Amino acid sequence: MDSSSDHSPPSSLHSPGDVQNVKFCQWCGGPTKHEIPEGEERLRAICTSCGKITYQNPKMVVGCLIEHDNKVLLCKRKIEPSYGLWTLPAGYLEIGESAMEGAIRETREEANADVEVISPFAQLDIPLIGQTYIIFLARLKKPHFSPGPESSECLLFSLNEIPFSSLSFSSMVVTLSLYVEDMKAGGKPKFHYGTINKRYFHLVSNISIYLSVIYKV
Repeated sequence: MDSSSDHSPPSSLHSPGDVQNVKFCQWCGGPTKHEIPEGEERLRAICTSCGKITYQNPKMVVGCLIEHDNKVLLCKRKIEPSYGLWTLPAGYLEIGESAMEGAIRETREEANADVEVISPFAQLDIPLIGQTYIIFLARLKKPHFSPGPESSECLLFSLNEIPFSSLSFSSMVVTLSLYVEDMKAGGKPKFHYGTINKRYFHLVSNISIYLSVIYKV
C-alpha cells in the first residue's frame, strides 16, 4: 500500500526519537550531556546542572471512522501537513481526556459532527516517527456535518469512492484498507492491531511509503 504524505518529511524521519536534539533541560534549562544511565539501555539527555533525565515518549493520535448509509466520512485537510488531502477526523490526544473522548472531540472540531462510538477499530504503532494511532468505529448521532477550521470539505464516500491516492497519511491508508477488507469479507468490522514500518524513496517530487502491518487481529 502506498501513501503520498505523512506527518514527517524524510529529513526529519528520526527526529522524534533523536535524543541528540535535546540540548537543554526541560526543568531548569541547564545544558545536557548524552549518556546511557546506569541500569538503562538507551542514550538519554541528562542535565549537567540538576541531573534530571529527559525521557522521550510517543504521541497518541485518536480519531473516528464514521459509518453512515454504507459510507464513511472523510475531511479534506485545510492545514499542513498534507494540505488538500483526505483524512479521517483525528488528532493528538490531550492531557486529561480518554482516547474515546479525544476521538469524539477531534471529530467535532474537524467535521462539526456529533458521534456515538461503537467500538475500537484499529491500533497502529509507527515507531519511526514516535506515534500510536487509535481509531474508533463510530456513527453519526444526527446526519449533520460540515467543515471545521482545519477542514475545507467533509464528504461521505462509498467503499468504491474512497480516494486512496489522495489520503493524507500512511495511517489513513492502512485504516481504510483494513475497513474495506472487512466489509468485503462479510460486512462486520474487526479490531486490528499492527505496526507500520516505513522506508522513504524520492521519486521526482513524490515520496513512496512502503507499509507493512506485521500483525493484526
